[in-house]
Parts: sequence; structure tokens; C-alpha cells
Amino acid sequence: MSANDAAIPPDPLAVHADGGSQRQAAQMAQEAFARVFRLSVGESDEVRLKGVAQLQRELDGWACAGDGDEARALRRALLLSGMDQWGVAWSQAFGLVSIPGLTELIGSLRTGLGVEDEARFLRQFEAIGQAEENAIDFKVELRRGIHLALWHSSIATEDRDEALRLAAQLGGRLLGLMMREMPLAGWRLVADTLAFIQIRCLADGLAAEGAGQEATQALFGALARELPQEQRDRVMAHAARAVIAWQQASRPPEQMH
Repeated sequence: MSANDAAIPPDPLAVHADGGSQRQAAQMAQEAFARVFRLSVGESDEVRLKGVAQLQRELDGWACAGDGDEARALRRALLLSGMDQWGVAWSQAFGLVSIPGLTELIGSLRTGLGVEDEARFLRQFEAIGQAEENAIDFKVELRRGIHLALWHSSIATEDRDEALRLAAQLGGRLLGLMMREMPLAGWRLVADTLAFIQIRCLADGLAAEGAGQEATQALFGALARELPQEQRDRVMAHAARAVIAWQQASRPPEQMH
């Protein structure tokens, strides 16, 4: 899914960061969050600070590679927005009070900006959230990553209550996406997420039994109950078509006689 979907207006921020750059920003934010989270929970203060400094140099280099002042400001805004959203999602899902390395990294990426650069950054950061179509490719890539990470977490635990709790967190996020945050594009992102889950289960035998299976079934059941019928039918039909297309594409070609 991208900004090319007919129902979504053109992305006005694409003039400063095209779809490829936006998706790259979302992927970099995800990887940076994963690295800084590991540094925060598994390393000494000294190692964490050194790792955060290295990440800051990498991300700052990418942001500064933008073509023009507004492009550089938007790149930085996308990175910080993405990492912030990962932090919020993980804090809510796992009850974290703080992630020290994330706070340090986000702060370091703004420290040192001049007055004009700071003002440009703030304008672009605010612009991302002002309309659904703004930075739509970034939003889709970012949310997809968060959703799938929450699902993988829910099926990775052997604790039934924890698995169901994480599945409920994911279900709440998917519903909120469709009903409030992205009323135009959200249904496609939810459908794509459900299709991916089904494909991973079929391809890799994931969530085939136990708490993971129960959590996945609970997720699908909750969405089926909570979504209005028209939206539910639309989401489930699109997900089913995507799974069928994957199954057909995965079949070995017929032998030539």
C-alpha cells in the first residue's frame, strides 16, 4: 500500500522526501529503536552511551544528506517521530517507565541545531501529524513494523496471559488506526497485517499451538467482533485475497511434459 491508493490525497511532504526515503526513514527508526532498546536493558551505562553516540552519528548523517534545508528537517523529523512512536508502543505494551537510551538519542539529534534549523524541524515534525496523507509511506511502513513486532512478541511468550495481553494491545492499535488515526488508509494496513500473520503461520508453522495460537485467534476474533460489518468484510476479504495470491505464487511450476 502507498500514497498511490485512489482514496488517499497526494502527499504534500513527498516534495521533500519521496516514498523511498520515507520508507527508509521508518526502517532506520525501527532498527535504531531496536539497538537502543538492547543498549538500555542489557548494557552498562558506559556501553550504552557509546552506542547512543554511534547511532546519533549514523542518523544525523542520513538526515543531513537531504537535498535542501526543508528535506533535511523532514528527514530528521521522520526519524524522531518514528523512534518516538516505537518508544510509546513498547512502553504501553510492556509497562516500561522509561527507555534511557532512547531519550538520550532523541535529545542528541536535536542538540546543536541552530534557531532556524530547529524551527524547520518543528514545522516538519508537526506537519507529519496534521493530515493522514502527510508522509503516508512513512506511516504505513512504520505502523506495519510495530504491528508485526507486537504479534511476534505475543507468540514468542509461553505465558498465556502475557500472549493474550499483547494480542489485545495489538488489536487495540489496529482498531484505533482504522477508526481514528487513518480512516482512509487504515483498513488496508490492517488487512495487510492480518494477511502477513496468516502467511507467516502457513509458511513457517508459527502460532500452530499453545498460547501463540490462542493469542492469534483472539486477535482475529476481536477484530471480527469490534469492526463495523462493512469495514470488517472489506478487511477480511482483502486479507484473504492476499493469502490466496501468496499460496498461488508459492506453488511449484507445473512440470513440462
